[in-house]
Amino acid sequence: MIPTMTIRPLAFANTLAMTTAVLALVLILLRIFFPPLFVFIFNAQFFGADVASLLPQPLHFLTMMGEFVAFVGGAWGFGLLGAVLYNRLIRDN
Repeated sequence: MIPTMTIRPLAFANTLAMTTAVLALVLILLRIFFPPLFVFIFNAQFFGADVASLLPQPLHFLTMMGEFVAFVGGAWGFGLLGAVLYNRLIRDN
C-alpha cells in the first residue's frame, strides 16, 4: 500500500485565500493605476478576446471591495472543502 499524506484543511484554506487575495489586489491596482496593462493581462487569459470591454467602465470602490471579499471567501471555502474531501477520500482506500 502506498502511504498517503493528508492535507491540513485550515492551513490549505488560509494559503489559498492569501494567494487569491494577493492576485486580486494586484489586478485591482492594475485596473486603477494602469488600465491598458490590466486590459492586456485580462484579455490574455481568454486568448486575446476583448473580454475586458464587458467590465463596467466606472469603477465603484464598494463593488470592487465586495468582489474582493467574495473572491477571498470563496477561495477559502473551496480550499477548506477540497482539503476535507481529499482527506476523507484518501482515508477510504
